[in-house]
Amino acid sequence: MKKTIIISLGGSIVVPGKIAIGFLKNFKHCLLKYFTDYEFIVFVGGGKVCRIYQKALADFGADAVTRDWMGIKIAGLNAEILKQVFIDNNNSVKVISADDFEPGHSTDYDAVLSAKTNSASTIINLTNIDYVFDKDPSKFPNAKAIEKINWPEFRKIVGEKWTPGFSSPFDPTAAKLAQDLKLKVVIINGKHLKRLEDFLNNKKFIGTIIE
Repeated sequence: MKKTIIISLGGSIVVPGKIAIGFLKNFKHCLLKYFTDYEFIVFVGGGKVCRIYQKALADFGADAVTRDWMGIKIAGLNAEILKQVFIDNNNSVKVISADDFEPGHSTDYDAVLSAKTNSASTIINLTNIDYVFDKDPSKFPNAKAIEKINWPEFRKIVGEKWTPGFSSPFDPTAAKLAQDLKLKVVIINGKHLKRLEDFLNNKKFIGTIIE
């Protein structure tokens, strides 16, 4: 029986400025290698484009719920692209649309809910950072990379509060639920798919394990 892996794919990897066709082709090729052993459920976020729109809404006084709905719509567009990428692989890759998403959290939270529903123990969060750090490395040059961390310590780093467009290695609301469900979340830089393959091959990989 195949093992189910949930992937939360950062929207900024799919659309860093324009749609990353090369990445999407490589991502498909990467997952194809593991269809014998795994089935994948993939969520994709809104990313940088989402935050641009949310900031514009905020400038005109939109509330948090309105800004979250904008994020959901843009995540939905990214999901439609990803569905087309895997249109011939529906038996092994299920791309989740944003139709059932709700305001108040990111797609990381929906990925955690899916892990619960599908009895999956692991979520792979493909983002644009190499590791979780003990503080923001863009602000603190002495920030330390963390290869393994438990949920209580991780939640101290990211805090408890969700705001639309909030950027962190894993959504605070999702982190709380993941801790409650005793899930493992693996943070990997999605720009380096060899690291994802290393993890799926049970090899040492560059990234962070939270559990």
